[in-house]
Amino acid sequence: MECSSRRVLFLAVAAAFLLLSLAPISESAISCSDVLKDLRPCVNYLKSGTGKPPDACCKGAAALANAATTSADKKAACACIKSAAKQFNPNSQLAQDLPGNCGITLPVAVSPNVDCSKFG
Repeated sequence: MECSSRRVLFLAVAAAFLLLSLAPISESAISCSDVLKDLRPCVNYLKSGTGKPPDACCKGAAALANAATTSADKKAACACIKSAAKQFNPNSQLAQDLPGNCGITLPVAVSPNVDCSKFG
């Protein structure tokens, strides 16, 4: 009888493991450090730049655009950018024009006033 109960316990544990392994993995949001790393080359340009953004800025913005694909990523990136923008106060026109000047579509605005609840 003990062998039978061990077998049932083993099958129950195996079934639970199988169910857990088949469960959908929750969305993980992009890290703020990744967002800041990508946009760091843009800070000086966004504060007082002129003309076209530096190549490193556009490459970083493009990397962010490619990384922030899920709604969780976009919300996390938005919150991070909003917080950073409050500290360095970017020129709003340069920030608004950044995606177009880099030839990309940035999923979030670079602004201290952006409404991050719109990303969902």
